Amino acid sequence: MTAAVVVVRGAALPASALPVLRSAEAVYAASDVDAAALGLPPVRGADLSGDVVLVAGSRTEPAAALLIAGGARVFEAPVPPLVEAVEVMDRLRSPDGCPWDAVQTHDSLRQYLVEETYELLDAIEDGDREALREELGDVLLQVLFHARVAAEDPLDPFGIDEVARGLVGKLVGRHPHVFADADKVHTAAHQELKWEELKQQEKRRLSIVDGVALGQPAVALAGKLGQRSGRAGVPLDLFPEGAAPAAQLFRVAATARRAGIDPEGELRALAKRFALDVRAAEQAARDAGIEPTTLEADGWRKFWPGD
Repeated sequence: MTAAVVVVRGAALPASALPVLRSAEAVYAASDVDAAALGLPPVRGADLSGDVVLVAGSRTEPAAALLIAGGARVFEAPVPPLVEAVEVMDRLRSPDGCPWDAVQTHDSLRQYLVEETYELLDAIEDGDREALREELGDVLLQVLFHARVAAEDPLDPFGIDEVARGLVGKLVGRHPHVFADADKVHTAAHQELKWEELKQQEKRRLSIVDGVALGQPAVALAGKLGQRSGRAGVPLDLFPEGAAPAAQLFRVAATARRAGIDPEGELRALAKRFALDVRAAEQAARDAGIEPTTLEADGWRKFWPGD
């Protein structure tokens, strides 16, 4: 046997390396892994001649690179795609990475999160599976990017592992009927009600509107407020009054959500159909030898697609 380098990521140990680890004269932990967690002596000051094995986090770690250059065998577990995505984000944000990525902040990234979210909504509404896969990846990038930026905060750092750990805790805690011995939930509506009750208890909310994202689109916001207030028994006659467009829009959106209709989604779908009708009318005008920009009211009516 000759020297070997075993590259690990997290707790992933290549199965093919087990016989080598068992038969090695000595096994050391490289500088880029936690020696204490692995129960191995650190490589610093160790004699790396002979049949030794070095457990490293990457091939480029100095001791690992030295052994590999000397002909050591390398055992490396396949990198799960999600782990690889985190590593790519780390590289982009590192000193030798991308200058643009390096200067981004939570605030500067907000616009991209909004844009990518709406592109994902388009893919869902269009039923485009290829676009759905791509846009889910773009939204995932935003999560990875924000987590990487958060990890650099000098006062309150956290990374993607803490984000995932918090999510797991939330999902398990809010599904006691699945992960504990709570009473079973048999309908989606019942589960939604229990979810809101558990959130209220967890966050010690003082108001039924606490936790409503006020920065969401106005129609969605009005719908959410209508839903929350409906669960608390707020009557419809307390909705904003008057003939002003804003008041009318609020009443329509809030009442629709109480009835189980998504006003934001419905309005967006209708708006997209209207946009298609506009395009169809423009094309019909061009086919008739008329430039669409010259159309007046009667012209638009003439070329407007029928039902």
